[in-house]
Amino acid sequence: MKFNTIVSLASILSAIEAASVVYSIYPQQTAQPTQNVVFVTRTRDASSSSVTGQTTAITSCHYHGKTQFCVNGQGEEGVVVGAPTKTQDAPTEYTGCHAHSPQETFCIDPSGEEVQFQAEGEASESSGSSSGGKNCHFHAGVEHCVGGDAEEASCERVDRDYNIPLRIGLLFVILVTSGIGAFGPIFVRKLFNLSTDGIIFVIIKQFGTGVIISTAFVHLITHASLMWGNECLGELEYESTGTAITMAGIFIAFLIEYFGHRALQWRNNKALGTVKPVEDGSAEDDSITNKEAAQVQNNQVHGHHEHSLLMPKDKVSVTMMEVGIVFHSIIIGITLVVAGDSSFITLFIVILFHQMFEGLALGSRIAELEKTSMLNKLIMAFIFTIITPIGMAIGIGVLSKFNGNDKSTLIALGTLDSFSAGVLIWTGLIEMWSHDWLFGKLAHANAVKTAAAMFSLILGMLLMSLLGKWA
Repeated sequence: MKFNTIVSLASILSAIEAASVVYSIYPQQTAQPTQNVVFVTRTRDASSSSVTGQTTAITSCHYHGKTQFCVNGQGEEGVVVGAPTKTQDAPTEYTGCHAHSPQETFCIDPSGEEVQFQAEGEASESSGSSSGGKNCHFHAGVEHCVGGDAEEASCERVDRDYNIPLRIGLLFVILVTSGIGAFGPIFVRKLFNLSTDGIIFVIIKQFGTGVIISTAFVHLITHASLMWGNECLGELEYESTGTAITMAGIFIAFLIEYFGHRALQWRNNKALGTVKPVEDGSAEDDSITNKEAAQVQNNQVHGHHEHSLLMPKDKVSVTMMEVGIVFHSIIIGITLVVAGDSSFITLFIVILFHQMFEGLALGSRIAELEKTSMLNKLIMAFIFTIITPIGMAIGIGVLSKFNGNDKSTLIALGTLDSFSAGVLIWTGLIEMWSHDWLFGKLAHANAVKTAAAMFSLILGMLLMSLLGKWA
């Protein structure tokens, strides 16, 4: 009997103690029943999770950038999803925390709205659950993955299902579009006898100048830096490899133009030596007249950017411009085809406009070449027209073996992008921009032509730079 009495007393004391504990945790149970749901926190090890404590609020809320962090009752810091974007309006604590499921914890802000609290371990697990923490995307058609186990897996070739008939069909679309851009200015000038100094041609030329400059800086240099910085390439012993190759491209473009102009001067000087004045005031000339010889000499002495009598100096510049574009276009064709089907159509549309703009840029410069036969102009335009489809054909041929994150592939693409950027920087800045605006006819153009040319230049830069978001 005494034993039963003692047990009863012990039970009563335990109940009173439990009630006091509950009351200390829930002092306002009757006033605010919705604010007092138990918030269950979990501590995780490598293999399991378990319930270890409880709390009704998260406190010590603060911001890192635009993300709000708070601390729960177990001392775990986590992210508040749905927190105010204005930090001055944000509360420093949230109450009424409760669990909708073992993986989801919600609390109430002062206005009565729910926000989600994710402890650091839960946030990282949540972000990784949807895609394994691995995020893959394409740079210039070459897949690049970050997060999760991307460092180990991304360097291996990934087998994909490619829509080959679609790629073959769109090859001809690129061919036609490139041809329209490159041949268009040439035929328009020929058919309508347009002056290269007219406002229409000035607008086309300056738009092309903006396109070339943006191609060099926004497309090529950016793509090259991504190639040289790819994790699969490893750490470069010389960190400035890409920019050094770009500088080499600028220097080689300069050397070709310099020695090309020196060769033209030598030919002109040789032509000047063939002039034989006659006593009666006429001239007997095996190749050119006294008047033409004087013009050649005047151009050389004053350094005018004019066409020589034997061969236009600008043809060297346009040829260098085409060389840089050709290298770039081969890469574009290959990387377009090897891009996964998920991004292929988007990339194709962007490159379609890209080729049209580049074709206009090159075609407008080819069209204004003097003392160059129509056949030569058409050949130059034809080379640009077919080069991207050739790159696409190469890409289709290597689809079963291509690995964009292979070390040798990254080096090849990075080298071509860096070198092409150097060539187009020289051509765009020196032979196109400064030639037209500082030494050419735009230096003394009227206000209307100057404004139209400036607007077209900026438009070319902006549109081509916009395309750089996807290509």
